[in-house]
Amino acid sequence: MSWGLSDLGYSVRCKLADIGLATRLLLRLLVLTPVALRRWRLVFDQIHFLGNHSLAIIGVSGLFVGFVLGLQGYYTLQRYGSSEALGLLVALSLVRELGPVVTALLFAGRAGTALTAEIGLMKSGEQLAAMEMMAVDPIQRVLAPRFIGGMVAMPLLAAVFSAVGIIGGWLVGVVMIGVDAGSFWSQMQGGVDVFKDIGNGVIKSVVFALIVTFIALLQGYECQPTPEGVARATTRTVVVSSLAVLAFDFVLTALMFSI
Repeated sequence: MSWGLSDLGYSVRCKLADIGLATRLLLRLLVLTPVALRRWRLVFDQIHFLGNHSLAIIGVSGLFVGFVLGLQGYYTLQRYGSSEALGLLVALSLVRELGPVVTALLFAGRAGTALTAEIGLMKSGEQLAAMEMMAVDPIQRVLAPRFIGGMVAMPLLAAVFSAVGIIGGWLVGVVMIGVDAGSFWSQMQGGVDVFKDIGNGVIKSVVFALIVTFIALLQGYECQPTPEGVARATTRTVVVSSLAVLAFDFVLTALMFSI
């Protein structure tokens, strides 16, 4: 019995230490953000690497999500004689929920794993240790520009996802099925509020960007400097980021709609 309690205490102590380490790293990244912005070329390169290289999968995924929303929404609204509200349904579904959430999940699978693997390989190759030996802070030089790049790239990708998804819903609903184009756009323009709907989606995308980018950087920075350690860290990035995004989506939705 005493051995079991000691194991439990050791596990709790290790988890608390991990939480404290993650909190310290996050605070340090936030403090170093203004300093990293001075090296705008490093930040620009990371925005290009994380955002532009993820644009294809985001655009294609958004288009097909819009197709599905157009089909499912039309057949559901048709039962109640409200097929003209298809544009409003597609737009609200994308800007409120699907745009930020699906973009965050795709971003974690593509860009998050790339960040973790890149930093993990730098650690296993002792490049981070070499920077410390040369009095160069690896958090400021390596992690902070990537943190800012992820914070900038993911909200832009979420906007692209929603825009392409709306175009996909228009193609299916108006071009293929035959919903009136005027009703499609007018219902959307009249029913979507800039601050309440689009603003909430932007807030979600920024929060998800912070979560996914930070988890990817943390897993890469704290991974074991071995090929197996880098592989496990990459897997943890996808799993932990996905669960965190879904959990925070519920919390943010509950807070936004309760105000």
